[in-house]
Amino acid sequence: MNAAEAARLLAEHGRLVEAELEALLGWLEGPQSLAAERRLVAAMRHATLGGGKRLRPFLVRAAAALGPAEPAAVLRVGAAIELVHAYSLVHDDLPAMDDSPTRRGRPSCHVAFDEATAILAGDALQALAFEALARTDWPADAEQRAELVAGLARAAGARGMCGGQALDLAAEGAGLDEAGIGRLQALKTGALLAFACEAGARLAGLAGEALAAVLAFGRGLGLAFQIKDDLLDATGSASLLGKPTGADAARGKATFLRLFGEAGARARLEAVRAEASGVLDKLGPEALLLRATLDLVVERQS
Repeated sequence: MNAAEAARLLAEHGRLVEAELEALLGWLEGPQSLAAERRLVAAMRHATLGGGKRLRPFLVRAAAALGPAEPAAVLRVGAAIELVHAYSLVHDDLPAMDDSPTRRGRPSCHVAFDEATAILAGDALQALAFEALARTDWPADAEQRAELVAGLARAAGARGMCGGQALDLAAEGAGLDEAGIGRLQALKTGALLAFACEAGARLAGLAGEALAAVLAFGRGLGLAFQIKDDLLDATGSASLLGKPTGADAARGKATFLRLFGEAGARARLEAVRAEASGVLDKLGPEALLLRATLDLVVERQS
């Protein structure tokens, strides 16, 4: 399997995830809703539906392929992770953060609605993610649901994505060394991507060394994703990316690209790719989809 085949499967799985997200958001709609409530749900739908790669849910699927896993569980867990990702993008785009007017080729949530509504939409998307995992209408026992709720909270919180965003904001215009940038990126982007791999592996029943290998792979893939993102921000097409380019340089973001230059960042990306691919050797042929997804992440143009 190659990156092109993984891209086809990603698109197929994305349609299933879209339907799951539509159903989850549908819980919030009712005939008794007031206008302000309907506006909030509309903002949540704007931020979540009709765009995005759905890479994180796909990583759940790819890791779940390492063993037996219920397809409905794979979809629910992937959708919950995607809701957290969507909330993070809403807040990232706010004027107090990255101040981006567009996302996925259309107006950012705070532009399409307003800042207050965007903040509330992000908050509500995060709450819905945990509600979706805690509910009993998908195939998981209470222990597994609690384990996944706790894992997603760790990946999204102060020792994960939010902590990484705090480091990112603090590092603007300041020099960070390679270790500092690595930690920033491991938290801001890598934590949620790594958890998607971990969650899929847990749904597949992995434990011990096999689970540890998936976790190590997830961390490597997360770093590769962020380095590629930084390169695309500097050299990619705004029309393909669906958002402005050059923002990292303009804001003095701490990136491997800024530290090592384009050639150095590309070399670092290939080194991370090789290391993550080597980890998959421990998992056998069942890791074929994870390996192809790594290639897709490194070779993507958007």
